[in-house]
Amino acid sequence: MIIEYINAALEKAKYEIISDEEPFYGEVPGLKGVWASGKTLEECRRNLGETIEGWIVLRLRKGLKIPPIGNIRIEEPKVMETIDKINASVMETAC
Repeated sequence: MIIEYINAALEKAKYEIISDEEPFYGEVPGLKGVWASGKTLEECRRNLGETIEGWIVLRLRKGLKIPPIGNIRIEEPKVMETIDKINASVMETAC
């Protein structure tokens, strides 16, 4: 599911050439703060894929929603909610 989301995001990415050491710049419309650069278009695209992956992980950890791309959605797994409840119970018992 995550790989499909990343690939869909990369298909929507917009690229441009900027005046920089890494002149290829890419961003994904609709994914706030997701951008990358590279010395080549291929490197920029690879960096953008890694950035999207990190962005997904961060949003899941913070409990933030991840906007759908087309019909592809990522939602927080219910298992994580259960583990968080268990961890909270363990912490209450330990204190």
